[in-house]
Amino acid sequence: MNPLPVLNWNVYEEKNIESRREITAVLESMFHPQLPLLEKILRPMVVYFFLIFLLRIFGKRELAQLNPFDLVVLLSLSNVVQNALIGNDNSVTGGIVGALSLLTVNWLVVRFLYSSPKADRLVEGTEQVLIRDGVLDQTALRHELLTESELLSVIHRQGFDGFESVKKCVLEPNGSFYNEGHTPSEAEQHYGDIVARLENIQRELGQVRTQLPAR
Repeated sequence: MNPLPVLNWNVYEEKNIESRREITAVLESMFHPQLPLLEKILRPMVVYFFLIFLLRIFGKRELAQLNPFDLVVLLSLSNVVQNALIGNDNSVTGGIVGALSLLTVNWLVVRFLYSSPKADRLVEGTEQVLIRDGVLDQTALRHELLTESELLSVIHRQGFDGFESVKKCVLEPNGSFYNEGHTPSEAEQHYGDIVARLENIQRELGQVRTQLPAR
C-alpha cells in the first residue's frame, strides 16, 4: 500500500503569495496613475485650447478637408498631441481622468459660447461668401486659401454643373459649404412634382365627396 503524498504547505503558500503579488501588480499598473492628478487634468485642457487656437488661425479649410493634405493633417494631429495629453501615464485611471477633463472643458466652453454670441463669433469666426450670382469672390478665396478647382469640386458634389449655376456659395464657420442655385435642383423639382400630384389627388377626392349622395 502506497503512502499518501505529503502536502508541502510552504510551497503552496509561496505560490499563493506570488499569485497575489502578480494580481496586485496588474491592478496597480492598470489603475494607479503615474502622474499627479492636477497634471492629468491640466494637460488635456491646455491641448484643447491650443488646438482651438490653431484651427482658428489656420482657417476653416482644415475642417472642410478639401484635399488629401488637409485630411492627413487632421489625422496626424491626434498622434502628434497624444504624448502631450497623457504624458508618461498609460493607466486606466489616467485615461478616465483625461477624458473627463476634455468633456468637462468642452461642455463649459459650449455653454459659455451659447450664452455669449460675441464670443462665439470670435472663437468660431464668421461665414465667408465665395460665390454671388455666379461670380467668384477672389478676395474671399485668397483669404480662405481656396483654389477654383477645389471650390468647383465642392459644387459638383452638391449637384451643380459650374459656378454660373450657383447663386450663392457660403463657407460656414464649421467648414461646411452652403450652395444655393439659380434654379431648383433635380431633387427639389422631383419633390415639387410629388407635392403637386398629392394636391391634385386631394382636390379630386374633395370633388368626389361633394358628388356622393348624403346619407
